[in-house]
Amino acid sequence: MSNKIELQKRKTFGIVSHPDAGKTTLTEKLLLFGGAIQEAGAVKSNKIKKHATSDFMEIEKQRGISVATSVMAFEYRDKQINILDTPGHKDFAEDTYRTLTAVDSVIVVIDVAKGVEEQTEKLVKVCRMRNTPIIVFINKLDREGKDAFDLLDEVETKLGLHVTPLSWPVGMGQRFKGVYSLYEKNLILFTPHGKQEDEDYFKITDLKDELLDNKVGTAAANELRDEINTIVSVYPDFTREDYLNGDICPVFFGSAVNNFGVRELLDCFVDIAPNPLKRETEERIVLPEENKFSGFIFKIHANMDPKHRDRIAFLRICSGKFERNTNYYHVRQNKYMKFPNPTAFMASKKSVIDEAFLGIS
Repeated sequence: MSNKIELQKRKTFGIVSHPDAGKTTLTEKLLLFGGAIQEAGAVKSNKIKKHATSDFMEIEKQRGISVATSVMAFEYRDKQINILDTPGHKDFAEDTYRTLTAVDSVIVVIDVAKGVEEQTEKLVKVCRMRNTPIIVFINKLDREGKDAFDLLDEVETKLGLHVTPLSWPVGMGQRFKGVYSLYEKNLILFTPHGKQEDEDYFKITDLKDELLDNKVGTAAANELRDEINTIVSVYPDFTREDYLNGDICPVFFGSAVNNFGVRELLDCFVDIAPNPLKRETEERIVLPEENKFSGFIFKIHANMDPKHRDRIAFLRICSGKFERNTNYYHVRQNKYMKFPNPTAFMASKKSVIDEAFLGIS
């Protein structure tokens, strides 16, 4: 398969946030929607015995936080999606900073009740230094939280981002009835603890449609109409070009633990997120269309297997195709090296591969 076809198929992104905003939970739900797992695990739960796929280390299971970046991949709508679930805790921030050099875009998760927190500010600052395209996901809408407009103001002032909502909540907490997708012109009704079904989606291109009143009630429908009018008049129109240039950040609302709002986020991400981007080096700019293989190591993980003293180097492929048992030039050591057992990851699960293309391996 040609390098150009592989280039169009692949999207690599990281998920970042302050601890406990729901970053790893969102990762689980994206894997669930993508068919990579059959059952979503929990970061910390007495009822759900399965741990989060990305938090596979014993310390992560015990503490209920991500300690190291996990690499996961799945196919969705004929695209190869690579996710990097990063640590949010400041004690492990160095791992996240290194990982952000290897992604092409980022999803920032924000807790609706806590708003923009300290570690989120630091991580977004790193993203903005590289003009990395950002999507914001405001999480935990099934709980009481800050006013949606106040949250958008907070994102703009604290993070220095220009936002435009592509979905909007109908109520919040106990009054939460669902979201209206400005991107797809859909009303999606909220169903707690369940994957959204087709019967929960209603096409509403005109907000004056009485179907809106029938589904959420007249008071909530009128409130939504007023808020959407404000959005249209205050926030800029979304264009993919502005998003890719880092000039505008789409915002989505949902509840990751309830699988709600995740599909809308994923569908939009597949539509707008960048394919593998060019990489600047000290010598020149490396273009992803180049046939010659190139890549860089963005992280080394030691002792992943408790039975062995192993070290795994994580590689970002910048151009060309990597092939097993082929000699490649190592710049720092000034010599050629051959790799007999290159490995692809799904969190803790490893499999030896014969070839790898643009993105994360």
